[in-house]
Amino acid sequence: MGLISEVLLLPFAPVRGSGWAIRQVLKEAERIYYDPATIRAELARLEEQLEAGEISEEEFDRQEDELLDRLETATRTGAGAGDGTAGQ
Repeated sequence: MGLISEVLLLPFAPVRGSGWAIRQVLKEAERIYYDPATIRAELARLEEQLEAGEISEEEFDRQEDELLDRLETATRTGAGAGDGTAGQ
């Protein structure tokens, strides 16, 4: 951008900065959401809930399917770090 356009867009700088910050937060949230280590931890928690009788078999199956779909998406796209650092 040229100097004139920068000067004209200066009043919108906070909005542009906010947009950048929102994109960064969404990017990090998506990375954590599709992190294989996070998904595996959620699967383990889900199994513990089933064994403790906190959820029904049907609820377990439904949530397990959702988590396995996320894991498949993560491995297909290469999303997430997979190093167990997400959510820590």
